[in-house]
Amino acid sequence: MAHYALIDGDGIVQQVIVGQDENDLPDGIDDWESYYGAQFGMVCKRTSYNTLDNQHALGGTPFRGNYAGPGHTYDAERDVFLPPQTYPSWTLDETTFQWVAPVPYPDDGEPYGWDEDTLSWILVTRPSV
Repeated sequence: MAHYALIDGDGIVQQVIVGQDENDLPDGIDDWESYYGAQFGMVCKRTSYNTLDNQHALGGTPFRGNYAGPGHTYDAERDVFLPPQTYPSWTLDETTFQWVAPVPYPDDGEPYGWDEDTLSWILVTRPSV
């Protein structure tokens, strides 16, 4: 079982499908990406369910940065899938292919939410019980 991302003309993943493994090629089919792409009329790229933050969960080789999902972008230049940008001020980490805040998340154990207006983490108040 393999997963394939169907990508529109703007590079946005529209759907992820389950398909055949690459080593299960019948006569007349050169590769599954081309086959599924032709069937759906979109660009098709394989994606790895076990890859997140450019790391393979089972210790293998990471594949295309992140597992693709609807709304993700396929970056053809880097050959990776990128999640939607979290906030306009956040930048892409070229190692993990994730978006990171311009200010590190506080490590005091308290819950914080990002405030784009002040470009800072704001303590989330917990409801009283």
